[in-house]
Amino acid sequence: MEFKDHFSGHAALYRDARPLPPADWFDWLAAQAPDLALAWDAGCGNGQASLGLAAHFERVVATDPSATQIAQAAPHPRIDYRTEPAERSSLAAGSVSLVGVSQALHWFDLDAFHAEVRRVAKPGALLAISAYGNCSVSRAVDAVERQLHHDMLGPDWPPERTLVETGYRDLPFPFAPVEAPSFMMRADWNLAQFLAYLHSWSAAQRHQKRTGRDAVQAAAPALAAAWGDPERVRAVRWPFFARAGRVE
Repeated sequence: MEFKDHFSGHAALYRDARPLPPADWFDWLAAQAPDLALAWDAGCGNGQASLGLAAHFERVVATDPSATQIAQAAPHPRIDYRTEPAERSSLAAGSVSLVGVSQALHWFDLDAFHAEVRRVAKPGALLAISAYGNCSVSRAVDAVERQLHHDMLGPDWPPERTLVETGYRDLPFPFAPVEAPSFMMRADWNLAQFLAYLHSWSAAQRHQKRTGRDAVQAAAPALAAAWGDPERVRAVRWPFFARAGRVE
C-alpha cells in the first residue's frame, strides 16, 4: 500500500499546533489493558499520544512511516520510536498489551493492519482507536471557521477525512467490542494559537501548494473580528470519537 504522506511537509507546525488527546482517555486505556508492560502507538505521527501512553505503560513502541514526523517527536525514556508502517511492524509476536491508534486509522490498509494486530497482541490485549472531528469555539468564530473548512478548503481535503468526521463508525472493526465512556477534547488558546492550528490542516497546506494562496490568512481578518481581543484565551472543543475491542 502506498504511504499517503499529508503531514511531513509541515511536521514541526503539526507538532506545535495540534491539540492533545484527553488525559483521562489514557487513564481508561491503562485500566483496560491486561497489563502495563508494552503499548504500541501505531501511526504515531509526532508522538503526542505516545507520551500519553508512556505516562502509564512501562514501555511504548511508537511507529510511523514518516521519518520526518518521527524526527519531531519528543524523546522519552520509555518510548522507542520506529519508522515503519502499521501494517508491517517489527514488534515481536504476542508481545503487546495495548494497540492504540490516534487520528490515523483512516490512512491504514485495514485488513493488513488487523492481521498485524492479531500477530503482535497478547491474549486479551486491547485495540483502541480514536479521532477528533471539527472544532467549535463560539457561534461567531464557528461561522467563519466552517466557511474556511467547507467552502474554501472543501476540494483540498483528502477523501479519507470523511471517515474521521463519521467517527470511524463505517469501518470494519473485527474485535470483541469494549464500551468506552465519553471523553472531552479541549484546548485553551488565543487567536494566534487557533490560527496556527488551522494552518496545520492538511487541506490548508494542499490548498496553498495548489493555488499559491494562503486560505487561512485570507480568513484571518474575519476570524479576528469574531474572536475579539486576540490575546483572549477561548476554549476550543472537538468531538472525540473512540472505539475499543478485545483481541481474542
